[in-house]
Amino acid sequence: MTTVDTQNTSSSAMDAPKQGLPVTIITGFLGSGKTTLLNHILTNHQGLKTAVLVNEFGEIGIDNELIVTTEDNMVELNNGCVCCTINEDLVNAVYKVLEREDKVDYLVVETTGLADPLPVALTFLGTELRDMTRLDSIVTMVDCANFSLDLFNSEAAFSQIQYGDVIALNKTDLVDEADVDNLEVRIRDIKKDARILRTKESQIPLPLILSVGLFESDKYFEAAEAKEKEDHHHHDHDHHHDHHHDHDHDHHHHHSAHLENDGFTSLSFQSDKPLSIRKFQYFLDNQLPENIFRAKGILWFDESPKRHIFHLSGKRFTIEDDEWKGEKKNQLVLIGQNLDRETLKEQLENCVCLPSDNRGKGFGK
Repeated sequence: MTTVDTQNTSSSAMDAPKQGLPVTIITGFLGSGKTTLLNHILTNHQGLKTAVLVNEFGEIGIDNELIVTTEDNMVELNNGCVCCTINEDLVNAVYKVLEREDKVDYLVVETTGLADPLPVALTFLGTELRDMTRLDSIVTMVDCANFSLDLFNSEAAFSQIQYGDVIALNKTDLVDEADVDNLEVRIRDIKKDARILRTKESQIPLPLILSVGLFESDKYFEAAEAKEKEDHHHHDHDHHHDHHHDHDHDHHHHHSAHLENDGFTSLSFQSDKPLSIRKFQYFLDNQLPENIFRAKGILWFDESPKRHIFHLSGKRFTIEDDEWKGEKKNQLVLIGQNLDRETLKEQLENCVCLPSDNRGKGFGK
């Protein structure tokens, strides 16, 4: 990974403690590279003690050598950074970080791939957190090879672009430069004043995205008010101290509404029997429907002693070898639009290895 000098970032953050803990929100559609960016930040953020809030830190491949302790939904790293999971309440997770004896200098929050970042931003602007934190910017990751607005006409994906202060066109190495140029023109039609960066594998120089001071709170309150009128929602944004008691409900309401409006569903598959590599590859090559946008899981193949970490984004997939840490089993989650759940479940069940299956040697790509 590229190492960057963040000393200027560190001093600027530390010079203004009265402004509160600076916060960056990372958003972006499914498979756009948010987790890879978080790994990049945790590995390269020298000079700052960073806290990262995620929905599940198990998805972040933090090197074991970096981990000092793991307890109570928090991972501490030897570079002073911490990683904490957001259970139900974002406000409580932030308080958990703020109340640590070993103070952090920076906070990064990752939204889920299907989330509108506005309610997350309003958590920092419209609750008592506004007195202790300072929202620095919203960074939106965009998958150049699978631009989600085209694929799904998604409200959440549109909001992620609309509210992004920094928009990273990621995976530029997978598409022609002319296609990236066209994508940038389209994104500027949605968000004219965004800072647009081009990158691959989420390798962004950190001073370009952290402590950049791009967030303008006034325009987001105006946007929230307009959104409420449009959606006929009646959220309380009066900035009173008791606001956060209702906010978690509002946040989930927003999130579920977007899932419903966009037609997204998820399908989970588990099996305590191994899969056949040949059958699973047939499923990927010939049966996987186009309306599945993202998939991830842990796979156990009859032909391999290894634990396999599976990621699918659009039509691309990767399978990485790892060592088993517990009982061998298959766990797979598929996310898409208007899924034929029964057919998918049957197709995955058919991938389970039978005693009569021929033994293969691996993926035949």
